[in-house]
Amino acid sequence: MNNQRGYTLIEIFISLAVGLALFAGVLSVFVGMKTTTQETATYGELQENGRFALSVLSDDLLRQNFWGDYSGTLDRSMLTASPGAAPGNECVGEGLNNGTFPNTAGHFRTLWGKTVTNSSLMGCIDDAKITSDIIQIKRAISQPLAASTSNNYYIISNASEAKIFTGSNIPTVSNSQVWEYQHHIYYIREEAQGNNTVPSLMQGRLTTNMAFDPIIDGIEMIRFMYGIDTDAPGSAGYGIVDTFLSADERTALAADNMTSTQWDNGSNNRILAVRIYVLARSILPDNKYTNTNTYNLGDFPVTFDDNYRRLLFNSTVTLYNAGVDSW
Repeated sequence: MNNQRGYTLIEIFISLAVGLALFAGVLSVFVGMKTTTQETATYGELQENGRFALSVLSDDLLRQNFWGDYSGTLDRSMLTASPGAAPGNECVGEGLNNGTFPNTAGHFRTLWGKTVTNSSLMGCIDDAKITSDIIQIKRAISQPLAASTSNNYYIISNASEAKIFTGSNIPTVSNSQVWEYQHHIYYIREEAQGNNTVPSLMQGRLTTNMAFDPIIDGIEMIRFMYGIDTDAPGSAGYGIVDTFLSADERTALAADNMTSTQWDNGSNNRILAVRIYVLARSILPDNKYTNTNTYNLGDFPVTFDDNYRRLLFNSTVTLYNAGVDSW
């Protein structure tokens, strides 16, 4: 009969120690993989949000000052009809003629921006993030329409004439097409969600009034630099950007800022391009990560000391409708 023996206490402890070491190794690999996966997912989300925001802003700017078949710059003198009243909750920017529709005083600003110093501005916004930019763009939506409804504003145009109207009764303009008239505004809003604050890119859109909706979460700042052509028509440099200026002062030189004359797009101060900066931020902080980076949004450096991951995106958009006197 064979003798049966169990493990000694020393063998048990050795086995436990070996097993614990193996378990610690596996756990370390698991934690490392989980951390890497979370970081990859966060940066993937930042890439997606930042590129989407850049795409939305770029697409809108590319079509700024587009008025269907009309071959010039929109102003009150060329309009044979315009709505008699402003839309509800109208947003009015700075300048003599910077509402939703052209009036008879001064140049109609189809592009205008500002660095936010007060959360309430334009008479329609009360939650804008200070230090970020706001931009407004006026244009016709690119796809011509076969009919209109009572819910939106429209422009009907040919090469020399245009009318802005609302409702389902389309005015008569020979050899014309109908397009949706649009006034877009973009800015950043911050919203408290529990103990966290989430920034969002907001879009204002004209229907029967000006309505605002968040379109992308995790966009912390937007900033714009405006490419100005200061040369006179017919000169060698006419039609080429000479300098990029910000909407408001962020440097020691006042010459680095847009002026009223430049916003009015005079013959010697045309805005031909816009450089866009988008700073995307993670929705939630990561306590294992400290962000002390400086991000240069054009002429405006921003430094942080927190636990959020960020990515900075930028692109330059040529304003084709501003680059020609007629098309």
